[in-house]
Amino acid sequence: MPELPEVETTLRGVSPHITGKIVAAVNIRQPKLRWPVPEHLADTLHGQPVTHCTRRAKYLLIHFQTGILIIHLGMSGSLRIFTPNAAPPPGKHDHADIAFADGTVLRYHDPRRFGAILWFAGIAEHHPLLSKCGPEPLSEAFNPEYLYQSLKKRKCVVKLAIMDNALVVGVGNIYANESLFRAAVSPKRQACKVSKKEAAALCTHIKTVLQRAIDTGGSTLRDFVDSEGNSGYFQQEYAVYGRHNQPCPRCGQPIRKETIGQRGTFYCPNCQK
Repeated sequence: MPELPEVETTLRGVSPHITGKIVAAVNIRQPKLRWPVPEHLADTLHGQPVTHCTRRAKYLLIHFQTGILIIHLGMSGSLRIFTPNAAPPPGKHDHADIAFADGTVLRYHDPRRFGAILWFAGIAEHHPLLSKCGPEPLSEAFNPEYLYQSLKKRKCVVKLAIMDNALVVGVGNIYANESLFRAAVSPKRQACKVSKKEAAALCTHIKTVLQRAIDTGGSTLRDFVDSEGNSGYFQQEYAVYGRHNQPCPRCGQPIRKETIGQRGTFYCPNCQK
C-alpha cells in the first residue's frame, strides 16, 4: 500500500502541473471504487480552477473554490500526469481522467479498486475521514514530548501505537519497522514502557526515515509509481523490512520476522530491546 512518502511524492509530482489550471472535463470510467465516485463530479468540477494541492495523512487533497477533491490511492493506486495532448488511450485499470483546458490530463490508475475519489464541499479537517487524524509526523506538533506522553497512555505494543493514525498519521508498516530499528526499540515492547529518552530517539527516527523516503521517491510497493511513472528507491536502504533471516546491519545476527496486528514485523532481537 502506498504510504505517506509515496503519497507525498505523488503530491509533489502532480501539484505543479495542475495548480491554477481549469477543469475542462472529467471522465469516470469505473465509479465503483472503495466508495462510489460522486455521480455529479463532472458537473461539479467543470470550469473550476485548481487553487492548490495538499496532503493530509495518506489523502491527496485537490482544492477548488467550492470544495475539495479527496483522493486515496488504496492498495495499488497511482496518479499520472500527461502533458498537453499526450495522454495515451486509457488501459483496463485507468478508472478516471481529469482533463484541463490546456490539454493536461490527470489520470487515476487502480488495479485493485480499493482507493477513493470523493468530493467534499467544506473544510478538509471536518471530513469524517480526516477529522480524527493525529499530527503530521514531519510537523512540529509531532515532537518527543508529545510522543512520550501519548505512548504512556497506551498498553498495546509500540509498533501498533505509532501506526495508529489517531496518534500520528502516515507511519505505515514499512516505516514503523525501519524507525523502530534505528531507535533500537523492540516492536513488541509495550508502548507505555518506552522511556522518555527512547521516545525522543523514536520521534527523531520516524522523521528522518520518512524524510529520507520522500527524498528517494518512496518505496516500490507492488506497482506503485510516481506521477511520471517512476518507481521509488527507498527499498534499497531497508535495514530490516523484508530481510527475514538476513544479517542485521549492526550486529550480524539474523533478522527475525513475526506477525503483529496482522502485519509482517521485522526486527533484530539482539539490537532492539
